[in-house]
Amino acid sequence: MNATPNASSADNIREEIARLKKEKNALIMAHYYQRDEIQEIADFIGDSLALAQQAAKTDADVIVMCGVNFMGETAKILCPDKIVLIPDTAAGCSLADSCDPVEFEKFVSEHPDHTVISYVNTSAAVKAHTDIVVTSGNARKIVEQLPEDEKIIFGPDRNLGEYINSVTGRNMLLWNGACHVHDRFSLEKIAEMKKQHPLAKVLVHPECRRPLQLIADKVGSTAVLLDFATKDDAPEYIVVTESGILFEMRNKCPEKTFLAAPAEDAECQCNECDFMKLNTLKKVYEALRDGKPEVNVDPEIAEKALRPIKRMLEMSL
Repeated sequence: MNATPNASSADNIREEIARLKKEKNALIMAHYYQRDEIQEIADFIGDSLALAQQAAKTDADVIVMCGVNFMGETAKILCPDKIVLIPDTAAGCSLADSCDPVEFEKFVSEHPDHTVISYVNTSAAVKAHTDIVVTSGNARKIVEQLPEDEKIIFGPDRNLGEYINSVTGRNMLLWNGACHVHDRFSLEKIAEMKKQHPLAKVLVHPECRRPLQLIADKVGSTAVLLDFATKDDAPEYIVVTESGILFEMRNKCPEKTFLAAPAEDAECQCNECDFMKLNTLKKVYEALRDGKPEVNVDPEIAEKALRPIKRMLEMSL
C-alpha cells in the first residue's frame, strides 16, 4: 500500500483527491453533518433525500459516500453497477441501530394490515420489510398522499413520527427509536440562549423531542432549515440539529449569525454526531486510492429494499 503523499499537507491531499476523482470518474458526496474539510471538497452536499436522488442519476463510475453506513447502502441499492465507497466503515448510526431487523420484522408481522413506512436512517435489512422509505424532508408529503384512514407503522424515529402525527392528524403506530444527537438537546439551555439572543430564531430538526419542536420558529430537515435561513430576514439563528450544518449555513448567509444549540450533557456549545465525524480528508483520499472500503448489499435484500426507496423517490416528485 502506498503511503499518503505529504500527509502533513491538507492541500496536497486535496490535490491527490482531485487527481484520483478525474482518473476514476468518481463523485464525492457529503451529508451536511460532515466535517468542514469534507464539505469543502465534495462535489455534492445534501440531506439524505438529496443524496439518494443524486446517486440515482449520477453517471460517475465510483461514488464516495461521506456520511454513515446506511447512506452508502442506499447509494449501492440504487446504483448496483457502480462502486460505492465509504471512508470509514465504523461510521454507523445510533438511530439505525435502534431498529433491529429481526425485531422489526416481528413487529411488522404482528400488524399485517398496516402500511410500513421506514425512515431512511435504517439498515437495508429494515428497508426490505418496508413499503415506503421516507426522509425528514419528505415524510409529511408522503404520509399525506396516503388515505386518511390508512393504518401505518412508522419507524424507527419516535420523535419524527410524533411530529408527522401532529401535523397530519394521523395516528401512526411508532417504533421506539431515536437519534442520540437529536434526542439529547437541552430545552433549558436553548431557552437560556434565547434570552441572551432575543432576536434569534430557533430552527429545530423533527428528530428532536416534542418540547423543542414546540418552541421552534421552524421545524424541518437540514435542507428545509437551510432554505428557511437563506430566505428569512432574522439576523441570528439558534440551530437545533447536528452542528455540521452550520458550515453550509454560514457559506450561504455570511452576514447572519448561526449558533449551535448544546446537548444536555455538553461542556461546550455543540452537539455533534461522533459517527459522522469519523470521516476525514485523509480517509477520503485513501478510499479513492485503494478502492475500499467498498459497500456491498446482499442481492436479495437489495432487491427488496429497492422497491420502497424507488417508491419514495416517485412520491417525492
